[in-house]
Formats: sequence, C-alpha cells, structure tokens
Amino acid sequence: MKYALITGASGGIGSAVAKRLAADGYSLYLHYNQGRDKIEEFMNQLGTEEYIPVQANLAEEDGAEVLWSQIHHPLEAIVYTAGKSVFSLVTDVQNEQLDDMTRLNVTNLYKLVNFALPSMIRVQRGNIIVVSSIWGQIGASCEVLYSMMKGAQNTYVKALAKETAPSGIRVNAIAPGAVETEMMRMFSEEDKQSIAEEIPLGRLAQAEEIANAASFLLSAESSYITGQILGVNGGWHC
Repeated sequence: MKYALITGASGGIGSAVAKRLAADGYSLYLHYNQGRDKIEEFMNQLGTEEYIPVQANLAEEDGAEVLWSQIHHPLEAIVYTAGKSVFSLVTDVQNEQLDDMTRLNVTNLYKLVNFALPSMIRVQRGNIIVVSSIWGQIGASCEVLYSMMKGAQNTYVKALAKETAPSGIRVNAIAPGAVETEMMRMFSEEDKQSIAEEIPLGRLAQAEEIANAASFLLSAESSYITGQILGVNGGWHC
C-alpha cells in the first residue's frame, strides 16, 4: 500500500484532493481540525478502512507533533492544503493572527515534512505538494498576511526541492487562483462575478481542477518536475 497524508482534508480543495487520490489507489491519512463530520461523510462514501482520520490544530505550536503522533505508516506523499485567509488592512492584523498564520502555513508545514523525510530518504522516494496561492506569487492588497505566508511556502518548495532531489524526493506547489470553495464565501455573488470577468477563462476554478493538478504532480507522468509553482488560475494575472 502507498500512504499519503492530506492536511486540511475536510476543506473544499482538501476533500477534492482526497477523492482524487483515493481513485488513484492511495491509502489516505485525512487530517482535519474541526471538520470531523465531513471526514466521516467522505469515509462512508468510500466504505473502506484504508482511510484514516487524524485530528490536529496546525495553528497551534505543537500541531505538527500532535498530527505526526497519529501517523503509523511510512508516507509516500504529503499534500499540504491546510490554510485560511485573513482579509483586512495590514494595519488591522492582530499579533495573534500573525502567530496563528505563521504556525499554520509555515512552521508546522516545515516540522511535519521534516518528520516524514527520514523514511522517504531511506527508500529514495517521496512526493510533497503544497497548495499555496496566486497571491503568494504576485501579492494582494488587503491580504498582505496571507500573501506573505503563501510566498514563504513557494520559496520553501523551491529550496527544499533542491535539497531532496538527490534522494529521489520531489517537491512542488500548486498556486490556485480563485476557486469556488468556502474561502470565497466572504465575497458576494456580484463580487465573484466581477472576479470571473477578470479571468481569461471567464470563471472560477472548481476544487476538482486543483485535485487534478495534484494527481498529476504525484504521478510518474511528472517524474522530471520538481521545485515548481504550478499556477492553476485560468490565466488570471499571468
């Protein structure tokens, strides 16, 4: 069996990735923080014990340690989709938000991957995907904190890919544009239509399209791709 860990598996993108990887034959560790009901619903649909729920708050200091204590198999892959947006003026961001976002997007990503790397290095095989954001590439007004965190993830991916490539471990990021998920619910339908009109393909992405990109980056078809930030954005801001 090949095991993959998906963080944020109860979210829109995370659950879509989980469904696609299940179809690709992975046994899955499905991480959640508060969305246990969504994880159970997903597991009931699949109807198999090869999908294991793991709970941890990755915005807490010991989030990675709590999560890793529940992993009992060597991992073939990690897909890090856990995250949240902070939409406000940069001067209105509180220090607590800064700390939470840093732990969620950077610190616990770093620690979690470090926990998994030794077993990947032993077998000279592994795959790490981080779901970042278009804002990590170009930045966004009123989402400065979020943009900073996603930019850090992108640089982490590029650096880690160089270090782990000799061990047969590939590291990439997916940078979605606007995706039709819970994160977009802060915007009105009128706002979302305005965004769609700015996108050359004329619509928001579906979570399944991000999952398709993850499936490709985990497959042998992308065996010579590492250290890349794959924009899945409909041509937006390209």
